[in-house]
Amino acid sequence: MIEATHIRDEFVLDPDIVFLNHGSFGACPRDVLARYQEWQLELERQPVLFLARRLDELLATARAALGEYVGADPDDLVFVQNTTTGLNIAARALGLQAGDEVLSTSLEYGALDRAWEHVCARANARYVRMPVTLPVRSDGDVVEEVWRGATDRTRALFLSHITSETALRLPVEELCARARARGLRTIVDGAHVPGHIPLDLRALDVDYYSGNCHKWVCAPKGSAFLYVRRELQDEVHPPVISWGYADDPPTFVSRLQKQGTRDPAAYLAVPSAIEWQREHDWDTVAARCRSLAAAAPDRLGLEPTGRAGLQMVAMHLPESPPADLKQRLYDEFAIEIPVFDRGTGLIRASFQGYNDESDLDALADALGQLL
Repeated sequence: MIEATHIRDEFVLDPDIVFLNHGSFGACPRDVLARYQEWQLELERQPVLFLARRLDELLATARAALGEYVGADPDDLVFVQNTTTGLNIAARALGLQAGDEVLSTSLEYGALDRAWEHVCARANARYVRMPVTLPVRSDGDVVEEVWRGATDRTRALFLSHITSETALRLPVEELCARARARGLRTIVDGAHVPGHIPLDLRALDVDYYSGNCHKWVCAPKGSAFLYVRRELQDEVHPPVISWGYADDPPTFVSRLQKQGTRDPAAYLAVPSAIEWQREHDWDTVAARCRSLAAAAPDRLGLEPTGRAGLQMVAMHLPESPPADLKQRLYDEFAIEIPVFDRGTGLIRASFQGYNDESDLDALADALGQLL
Protein backbone atom coordinates (compact mmCIF):
# COMPACT_ATOMS: atom_id res chain seq x y z
CA MET A 1 0.00 0.00 0.00
CA ILE A 2 1.18 3.54 -0.75
CA GLU A 3 1.49 5.25 2.61
CA ALA A 4 0.11 8.72 3.38
CA THR A 5 3.60 10.09 4.00
CA HIS A 6 4.58 9.33 0.39
CA ILE A 7 1.31 10.62 -1.04
CA ARG A 8 1.62 13.83 0.99
CA ASP A 9 4.82 14.62 -0.88
CA GLU A 10 2.88 14.35 -4.16
CA PHE A 11 0.74 17.38 -3.21
CA VAL A 12 1.66 21.03 -2.81
CA LEU A 13 -0.41 21.44 0.35
CA ASP A 14 1.20 23.43 3.18
CA PRO A 15 2.92 20.75 5.33
CA ASP A 16 2.33 22.83 8.46
CA ILE A 17 -1.47 22.54 8.12
CA VAL A 18 -3.53 19.49 9.08
CA PHE A 19 -5.76 19.54 6.02
CA LEU A 20 -9.08 17.79 6.74
CA ASN A 21 -11.14 19.75 4.22
CA HIS A 22 -10.55 18.04 0.89
CA GLY A 23 -14.33 17.98 0.45
CA SER A 24 -14.62 21.73 -0.02
CA PHE A 25 -12.25 22.42 -2.91
CA GLY A 26 -10.09 19.34 -3.32
CA ALA A 27 -6.32 19.38 -3.80
CA CYS A 28 -4.30 18.75 -6.95
CA PRO A 29 -1.18 16.50 -7.12
CA ARG A 30 2.06 18.01 -8.36
CA ASP A 31 2.15 15.91 -11.54
CA VAL A 32 -1.42 16.82 -12.49
CA LEU A 33 -0.79 20.46 -11.68
CA ALA A 34 2.28 20.35 -13.94
CA ARG A 35 0.24 18.92 -16.82
CA TYR A 36 -2.37 21.62 -16.28
CA GLN A 37 0.32 24.28 -16.53
CA GLU A 38 1.75 22.62 -19.65
CA TRP A 39 -1.64 22.98 -21.31
CA GLN A 40 -1.68 26.65 -20.37
CA LEU A 41 1.78 27.14 -21.87
CA GLU A 42 0.72 25.41 -25.08
CA LEU A 43 -2.23 27.77 -25.30
CA GLU A 44 -0.08 30.86 -24.79
CA ARG A 45 2.58 29.80 -27.30
CA GLN A 46 0.09 29.54 -30.17
CA PRO A 47 -3.29 30.87 -29.05
CA VAL A 48 -4.98 30.83 -32.46
CA LEU A 49 -3.77 27.35 -33.35
CA PHE A 50 -4.80 26.05 -29.92
CA LEU A 51 -8.22 27.69 -29.57
CA ALA A 52 -9.38 27.88 -33.18
CA ARG A 53 -7.99 24.70 -34.70
CA ARG A 54 -7.07 22.19 -31.99
CA LEU A 55 -9.47 22.73 -29.10
CA ASP A 56 -12.50 20.79 -30.35
CA GLU A 57 -10.42 17.64 -30.82
CA LEU A 58 -8.61 18.09 -27.51
CA LEU A 59 -11.87 18.48 -25.61
CA ALA A 60 -13.36 15.46 -27.39
CA THR A 61 -10.39 13.37 -26.23
CA ALA A 62 -10.79 14.60 -22.67
CA ARG A 63 -14.55 13.93 -22.71
CA ALA A 64 -13.90 10.40 -23.98
CA ALA A 65 -11.67 9.68 -20.98
CA LEU A 66 -14.20 11.24 -18.62
CA GLY A 67 -17.09 9.35 -20.23
CA GLU A 68 -15.33 6.04 -19.69
CA TYR A 69 -14.69 7.00 -16.07
CA VAL A 70 -18.28 7.98 -15.22
CA GLY A 71 -20.11 5.47 -17.44
CA ALA A 72 -21.54 7.81 -20.07
CA ASP A 73 -21.35 8.43 -23.79
CA PRO A 74 -18.93 11.35 -24.31
CA ASP A 75 -21.50 13.10 -26.52
CA ASP A 76 -23.83 13.26 -23.51
CA LEU A 77 -21.25 15.17 -21.45
CA VAL A 78 -19.97 18.72 -21.52
CA PHE A 79 -17.36 20.35 -19.34
CA VAL A 80 -18.47 23.14 -17.02
CA GLN A 81 -16.57 25.13 -14.40
CA ASN A 82 -18.27 23.54 -11.41
CA THR A 83 -21.30 21.53 -10.39
CA THR A 84 -23.23 24.64 -9.42
CA THR A 85 -22.91 25.90 -13.00
CA GLY A 86 -24.07 22.59 -14.43
CA LEU A 87 -27.10 22.37 -12.18
CA ASN A 88 -28.10 25.97 -12.88
CA ILE A 89 -28.17 25.05 -16.58
CA ALA A 90 -30.29 21.99 -15.81
CA ALA A 91 -32.72 23.96 -13.63
CA ARG A 92 -33.37 26.48 -16.40
CA ALA A 93 -33.88 23.69 -18.93
CA LEU A 94 -36.97 22.43 -17.08
CA GLY A 95 -39.15 25.27 -18.30
CA LEU A 96 -41.11 25.45 -15.06
CA GLN A 97 -44.62 26.89 -15.15
CA ALA A 98 -46.77 28.60 -12.52
CA GLY A 99 -47.85 26.12 -9.87
CA ASP A 100 -45.14 23.55 -10.63
CA GLU A 101 -43.16 22.08 -7.74
CA VAL A 102 -39.57 20.86 -7.50
CA LEU A 103 -39.18 18.21 -4.79
CA SER A 104 -35.93 18.17 -2.81
CA THR A 105 -34.49 17.59 0.67
CA SER A 106 -33.43 19.69 3.66
CA LEU A 107 -29.82 18.58 3.16
CA GLU A 108 -28.92 20.30 -0.12
CA TYR A 109 -25.97 22.57 -0.80
CA GLY A 110 -26.82 26.18 0.01
CA ALA A 111 -25.82 27.61 -3.37
CA LEU A 112 -28.19 25.21 -5.12
CA ASP A 113 -31.02 26.01 -2.71
CA ARG A 114 -30.61 29.62 -3.77
CA ALA A 115 -30.51 28.69 -7.45
CA TRP A 116 -33.74 26.69 -7.22
CA GLU A 117 -35.46 29.38 -5.17
CA HIS A 118 -34.53 31.92 -7.85
CA VAL A 119 -35.66 29.77 -10.79
CA CYS A 120 -38.90 28.78 -9.06
CA ALA A 121 -39.70 32.36 -8.01
CA ARG A 122 -39.33 33.59 -11.59
CA ALA A 123 -41.75 30.89 -12.78
CA ASN A 124 -44.14 31.27 -9.82
CA ALA A 125 -43.30 27.66 -8.93
CA ARG A 126 -42.39 26.12 -5.54
CA TYR A 127 -39.16 24.60 -4.28
CA VAL A 128 -40.22 21.95 -1.74
CA ARG A 129 -37.50 20.91 0.74
CA MET A 130 -38.55 17.84 2.69
CA PRO A 131 -36.95 17.40 6.14
CA VAL A 132 -34.65 14.39 6.51
CA THR A 133 -34.17 13.16 10.07
CA LEU A 134 -30.61 12.99 11.40
CA PRO A 135 -28.91 10.73 12.14
CA VAL A 136 -29.99 8.71 9.12
CA ARG A 137 -30.68 5.09 10.10
CA SER A 138 -31.72 3.57 6.76
CA ASP A 139 -32.19 4.38 3.09
CA GLY A 140 -35.83 3.43 3.41
CA ASP A 141 -36.42 6.13 6.00
CA VAL A 142 -34.92 8.77 3.67
CA VAL A 143 -36.97 7.60 0.69
CA GLU A 144 -40.24 7.76 2.62
CA GLU A 145 -39.47 11.14 4.20
CA VAL A 146 -38.63 12.70 0.85
CA TRP A 147 -41.43 11.08 -1.10
CA ARG A 148 -44.08 12.41 1.29
CA GLY A 149 -43.53 15.72 -0.47
CA ALA A 150 -44.58 14.43 -3.91
CA THR A 151 -47.89 15.85 -5.18
CA ASP A 152 -49.77 16.12 -8.43
CA ARG A 153 -47.93 19.40 -8.99
CA THR A 154 -44.45 17.90 -8.65
CA ARG A 155 -42.54 18.38 -11.90
CA ALA A 156 -39.01 17.34 -10.92
CA LEU A 157 -36.90 15.69 -8.23
CA PHE A 158 -33.60 17.30 -7.22
CA LEU A 159 -31.24 15.80 -4.68
CA SER A 160 -27.59 15.24 -3.87
CA HIS A 161 -25.91 11.91 -4.48
CA ILE A 162 -23.58 12.73 -1.57
CA THR A 163 -24.62 15.67 0.58
CA SER A 164 -22.11 18.41 1.30
CA GLU A 165 -22.42 19.56 4.92
CA THR A 166 -23.89 16.32 6.31
CA ALA A 167 -21.68 13.93 4.27
CA LEU A 168 -24.41 11.39 3.55
CA ARG A 169 -24.91 9.15 0.55
CA LEU A 170 -28.58 9.49 -0.34
CA PRO A 171 -30.57 6.66 -1.98
CA VAL A 172 -30.71 8.36 -5.38
CA GLU A 173 -31.26 5.06 -7.20
CA GLU A 174 -34.61 4.33 -5.55
CA LEU A 175 -35.78 7.94 -5.42
CA CYS A 176 -34.97 8.51 -9.10
CA ALA A 177 -36.69 5.26 -10.05
CA ARG A 178 -39.85 6.42 -8.26
CA ALA A 179 -39.61 9.78 -9.98
CA ARG A 180 -39.25 8.20 -13.44
CA ALA A 181 -42.24 5.98 -12.76
CA ARG A 182 -44.30 9.16 -12.22
CA GLY A 183 -42.90 10.92 -15.26
CA LEU A 184 -40.83 13.43 -13.25
CA ARG A 185 -37.54 14.91 -14.37
CA THR A 186 -34.56 13.83 -12.21
CA ILE A 187 -31.67 16.19 -11.46
CA VAL A 188 -28.77 14.98 -9.29
CA ASP A 189 -26.02 16.99 -7.61
CA GLY A 190 -22.94 14.78 -7.87
CA ALA A 191 -20.41 17.34 -6.66
CA HIS A 192 -18.78 14.86 -4.25
CA VAL A 193 -19.16 11.70 -6.31
CA PRO A 194 -16.51 11.35 -9.09
CA GLY A 195 -13.40 9.88 -7.52
CA HIS A 196 -15.23 9.24 -4.24
CA ILE A 197 -17.63 6.38 -5.01
CA PRO A 198 -18.12 4.42 -8.26
CA LEU A 199 -20.34 6.21 -10.77
CA ASP A 200 -22.14 4.63 -13.72
CA LEU A 201 -24.47 7.18 -15.28
CA ARG A 202 -25.96 4.67 -17.71
CA ALA A 203 -27.04 2.45 -14.83
CA LEU A 204 -28.23 5.37 -12.72
CA ASP A 205 -30.48 6.48 -15.58
CA VAL A 206 -31.02 10.09 -14.51
CA ASP A 207 -32.05 13.02 -16.70
CA TYR A 208 -29.45 15.57 -15.53
CA TYR A 209 -26.32 14.95 -13.48
CA SER A 210 -23.47 17.32 -12.67
CA GLY A 211 -20.28 16.39 -10.85
CA ASN A 212 -16.96 17.98 -9.96
CA CYS A 213 -13.58 16.67 -11.06
CA HIS A 214 -11.66 19.16 -8.91
CA LYS A 215 -12.76 17.53 -5.64
CA TRP A 216 -12.16 13.79 -5.26
CA VAL A 217 -10.68 13.17 -8.74
CA CYS A 218 -8.00 15.73 -7.74
CA ALA A 219 -8.11 17.57 -11.08
CA PRO A 220 -7.36 21.33 -11.23
CA LYS A 221 -9.92 23.83 -9.92
CA GLY A 222 -12.65 24.73 -12.38
CA SER A 223 -13.17 21.26 -13.89
CA ALA A 224 -16.61 19.67 -13.74
CA PHE A 225 -19.17 18.15 -16.09
CA LEU A 226 -22.85 18.18 -16.94
CA TYR A 227 -24.55 15.04 -18.22
CA VAL A 228 -27.93 15.27 -19.95
CA ARG A 229 -30.08 12.41 -21.20
CA ARG A 230 -29.90 12.36 -25.01
CA GLU A 231 -33.58 13.03 -25.71
CA LEU A 232 -33.59 16.12 -23.46
CA GLN A 233 -30.51 17.81 -24.87
CA ASP A 234 -32.38 20.07 -27.29
CA GLU A 235 -33.93 21.80 -24.26
CA VAL A 236 -30.56 22.66 -22.71
CA HIS A 237 -28.89 26.02 -23.33
CA PRO A 238 -25.79 27.61 -21.78
CA PRO A 239 -25.76 30.91 -19.86
CA VAL A 240 -23.92 32.47 -22.84
CA ILE A 241 -25.21 32.14 -26.41
CA SER A 242 -22.15 32.08 -28.63
CA TRP A 243 -20.50 30.44 -31.65
CA GLY A 244 -21.83 26.98 -30.88
CA TYR A 245 -25.17 28.08 -32.28
CA ALA A 246 -23.54 28.72 -35.68
CA ASP A 247 -22.88 25.02 -36.22
CA ASP A 248 -25.15 23.33 -38.73
CA PRO A 249 -26.88 21.88 -36.87
CA PRO A 250 -25.89 23.08 -33.38
CA THR A 251 -25.44 20.14 -31.03
CA PHE A 252 -25.64 19.81 -27.28
CA VAL A 253 -21.83 19.72 -27.11
CA SER A 254 -21.22 22.61 -29.51
CA ARG A 255 -23.80 24.89 -27.87
CA LEU A 256 -22.34 24.45 -24.41
CA GLN A 257 -18.70 23.99 -25.34
CA LYS A 258 -18.15 27.00 -27.62
CA GLN A 259 -18.46 29.77 -25.07
CA GLY A 260 -15.96 32.31 -26.35
CA THR A 261 -12.38 32.79 -25.20
CA ARG A 262 -11.54 31.05 -21.96
CA ASP A 263 -8.78 28.87 -20.53
CA PRO A 264 -9.71 25.18 -21.07
CA ALA A 265 -6.59 23.81 -19.35
CA ALA A 266 -8.43 22.49 -16.27
CA TYR A 267 -10.76 20.46 -18.49
CA LEU A 268 -7.87 19.05 -20.54
CA ALA A 269 -6.04 17.97 -17.38
CA VAL A 270 -8.92 15.76 -16.18
CA PRO A 271 -7.63 12.62 -17.98
CA SER A 272 -4.23 13.15 -16.32
CA ALA A 273 -5.90 13.24 -12.88
CA ILE A 274 -7.82 10.04 -13.62
CA GLU A 275 -4.65 8.31 -14.78
CA TRP A 276 -2.63 9.63 -11.82
CA GLN A 277 -5.03 7.98 -9.38
CA ARG A 278 -4.92 4.71 -11.31
CA GLU A 279 -1.13 4.73 -11.20
CA HIS A 280 -1.24 5.26 -7.43
CA ASP A 281 -3.58 2.34 -6.66
CA TRP A 282 -6.28 4.77 -5.57
CA ASP A 283 -8.88 2.11 -4.75
CA THR A 284 -6.59 0.91 -1.98
CA VAL A 285 -5.81 4.46 -0.89
CA ALA A 286 -9.52 5.32 -0.76
CA ALA A 287 -10.25 2.23 1.35
CA ARG A 288 -7.73 3.42 3.93
CA CYS A 289 -9.39 6.85 3.92
CA ARG A 290 -12.83 5.32 4.45
CA SER A 291 -11.45 3.46 7.45
CA LEU A 292 -10.19 6.73 8.92
CA ALA A 293 -13.58 8.37 8.40
CA ALA A 294 -15.36 5.40 9.97
CA ALA A 295 -13.09 5.55 13.01
CA ALA A 296 -13.46 9.31 13.53
CA PRO A 297 -16.76 9.44 15.50
CA ASP A 298 -15.56 7.02 18.20
CA ARG A 299 -12.12 8.62 18.32
CA LEU A 300 -13.65 12.07 18.75
CA GLY A 301 -16.60 11.01 20.90
CA LEU A 302 -19.11 12.59 18.49
CA GLU A 303 -22.28 11.21 16.91
CA PRO A 304 -22.15 10.89 13.09
CA THR A 305 -25.00 12.07 10.86
CA GLY A 306 -25.38 8.61 9.37
CA ARG A 307 -23.67 5.39 8.47
CA ALA A 308 -20.02 4.99 7.50
CA GLY A 309 -18.83 4.28 3.97
CA LEU A 310 -17.43 7.54 2.60
CA GLN A 311 -14.11 9.36 2.81
CA MET A 312 -15.74 12.17 4.76
CA VAL A 313 -17.86 12.11 7.87
CA ALA A 314 -20.01 14.80 9.48
CA MET A 315 -20.54 14.69 13.23
CA HIS A 316 -22.78 16.50 15.69
CA LEU A 317 -20.96 18.82 18.06
CA PRO A 318 -21.93 19.02 21.74
CA GLU A 319 -24.51 21.61 22.68
CA SER A 320 -23.25 25.22 22.59
CA PRO A 321 -19.82 24.73 21.01
CA PRO A 322 -17.59 27.81 20.76
CA ALA A 323 -18.97 30.12 18.08
CA ASP A 324 -15.47 30.57 16.70
CA LEU A 325 -14.57 26.86 16.77
CA LYS A 326 -13.54 26.67 13.11
CA GLN A 327 -11.27 29.70 13.40
CA ARG A 328 -9.71 28.54 16.67
CA LEU A 329 -8.97 25.11 15.23
CA TYR A 330 -7.04 26.86 12.48
CA ASP A 331 -5.41 29.62 14.52
CA GLU A 332 -4.43 27.57 17.56
CA PHE A 333 -3.93 24.08 16.12
CA ALA A 334 -3.30 24.61 12.38
CA ILE A 335 -6.25 22.37 11.48
CA GLU A 336 -8.30 23.23 8.38
CA ILE A 337 -11.74 21.71 8.81
CA PRO A 338 -15.26 23.08 8.23
CA VAL A 339 -17.83 23.66 10.97
CA PHE A 340 -21.48 24.18 10.04
CA ASP A 341 -24.51 25.50 11.86
CA ARG A 342 -27.56 23.44 10.89
CA GLY A 343 -29.59 24.09 14.04
CA THR A 344 -27.12 21.85 15.84
CA GLY A 345 -23.44 22.32 15.11
CA LEU A 346 -21.70 19.92 12.71
CA ILE A 347 -18.03 19.33 12.01
CA ARG A 348 -17.03 17.52 8.81
CA ALA A 349 -13.75 15.68 8.42
CA SER A 350 -12.57 14.71 4.92
CA PHE A 351 -9.82 12.12 4.53
CA GLN A 352 -7.77 11.95 1.35
CA GLY A 353 -4.67 9.93 0.52
CA TYR A 354 -2.34 12.45 2.19
CA ASN A 355 -4.12 12.02 5.57
CA ASP A 356 -3.34 9.39 8.20
CA GLU A 357 -4.02 8.57 11.84
CA SER A 358 -1.82 11.41 13.04
CA ASP A 359 -4.24 13.92 11.50
CA LEU A 360 -7.17 12.31 13.31
CA ASP A 361 -5.16 12.31 16.54
CA ALA A 362 -4.41 16.03 16.09
CA LEU A 363 -8.10 16.78 15.66
CA ALA A 364 -9.01 14.69 18.71
CA ASP A 365 -6.47 16.56 20.83
CA ALA A 366 -7.67 19.95 19.63
CA LEU A 367 -11.36 19.23 20.16
CA GLY A 368 -10.56 17.77 23.59
CA GLN A 369 -9.16 21.17 24.57
CA LEU A 370 -11.71 23.41 22.83
CA LEU A 371 -14.96 21.57 23.64
